[in-house]
Amino acid sequence: MASADVLKDKIKVVMFDQYGTVVDMQKGLTEAAAPFLKKKGWIGNPSSFVTWWRRVHFENSMIDALQHKEHTSYREIGERAVAYTMDRAGIDYSPEDVRYLVACIERLKCFPDVPEALSRLQTRYKIVVLSNGDPDMLETAKAYHGVPFDNIISVAEANSFKPHVATYTKAAEIMGVRMDEVLFVANHAFDCLGAKSAGMHSAFIDRRKRPFGRTPYQPDLWVDDMKSLADVLV
Repeated sequence: MASADVLKDKIKVVMFDQYGTVVDMQKGLTEAAAPFLKKKGWIGNPSSFVTWWRRVHFENSMIDALQHKEHTSYREIGERAVAYTMDRAGIDYSPEDVRYLVACIERLKCFPDVPEALSRLQTRYKIVVLSNGDPDMLETAKAYHGVPFDNIISVAEANSFKPHVATYTKAAEIMGVRMDEVLFVANHAFDCLGAKSAGMHSAFIDRRKRPFGRTPYQPDLWVDDMKSLADVLV
């Protein structure tokens, strides 16, 4: 693992996961789902509904990546996950309902500490997104998160979802840097693990106060939030 001082001299690009790291996915989707579910007469916990939805989405995206077939869009994976979750919850729905909920992903807002922290990081490094989202979804999201990234890269460029090694390799290639000149930042252990095993450095944003897990690919930096990351790197 590299120290912050070593990384300061080595890193040229700080690369971020978007959903759950830059933007608050759980809170944003729960706020969008709550009135929708109430209208449907579902009396369960909206946050639990969103957690089910996100877990199914993640599972389906991993299955898609492991099949090594044609890459399925994030939107399509999302619609399958929402439909499955509503089936599981016993909620009647239409195709329009499914599309509405998935479209809410495009309108997610940043965690409060993100804009100022990324602005500070951008004074020293290029800041870039590498997301499982589709290019059109990431383009729409710009108006809602408001962060002027130097580049926003979709895994569609590599025809696979993270944490496939091809996604990180392709992103470094697009940015014209070596893998070890990138610090990949995520709130999810799987994404840090994927980036580190591919040859990047990684930083784990531990907002949820969860263990990282027993893996040889431990993060170089482990911080509480994005402000803390900027504090040690700028």
